[in-house]
Amino acid sequence: MATKHKCPDGLPEWLLTFGDLMSILVVFFVLLISFSIQDTEKLQIVSGSVKDAFGIRQEEQRAGVVERDGNPERDYVKRLSLAENEDNTEFSADRNDENESQGPDANTFKIASNEIEEANRFSLAAATLRQAWQELPDITSISENLILQETDEGLNILIADQEGRSMFPEGSKYPYEITRKAVAAIAPVLAQLPNQIRISGHTAAGSQYPNPRYGKWELSADRANVLRAVLEEFGLNSDRIHSVVGQADAEPFFPNNPYLNANQRVSILIMSEEPPVPPELRP
Repeated sequence: MATKHKCPDGLPEWLLTFGDLMSILVVFFVLLISFSIQDTEKLQIVSGSVKDAFGIRQEEQRAGVVERDGNPERDYVKRLSLAENEDNTEFSADRNDENESQGPDANTFKIASNEIEEANRFSLAAATLRQAWQELPDITSISENLILQETDEGLNILIADQEGRSMFPEGSKYPYEITRKAVAAIAPVLAQLPNQIRISGHTAAGSQYPNPRYGKWELSADRANVLRAVLEEFGLNSDRIHSVVGQADAEPFFPNNPYLNANQRVSILIMSEEPPVPPELRP
């Protein structure tokens, strides 16, 4: 006579049958997976689902790489270059650091230049500028008006009108106090960089100027020059200023709609410059 299993006190008898059924189903699906064509990605998904079902979950924490003179929070590596190595072959008398092939074909193939270092030249500067702004809670309300963008010319810092908020009073060359604080905060950061700084003022199309002798060209130039004075007041050497220009509405930020207020801005460009000595040149 078969032995009848009893459920623990207080539990219904059908729960034992239900548990047996679930065990049989798990074995059935495991067998199906084992006899099917293996797909690594799908197998990992199924494995994770089974672990979650049985309450097994693996947690991983990755340690960040802290650089001595850089900010680890970036999309790409800060520096990437070929490491010095010995001769590529034991038969070669000349160094062949630019090639990967061996033997008689040692000079056949070339390694393409890596552009990661060029693409991230200003990544640390951008992170430091954002940090300088984040440390000033007073300028949180204009965070959308402070824009950083990397271009072919360098790192562009835009002080722009948008979100219904202006950075300068209407028709005035002097910024609001909150705008002045935001510009003053980045002056020490710019002072530590070797690059030249170009400052340009821009206005939106369609603006009205009651004084016929003081129009868009004068206003855009004066606003750029006032921000230059703020930067120098808070630590930027005047020798670092490449130029201060007024562009009026000649270069709108939104060419499709030059009448937008966001076209009214001051641009502080950290100019991209080639190093005076090639980085691969060694004494």
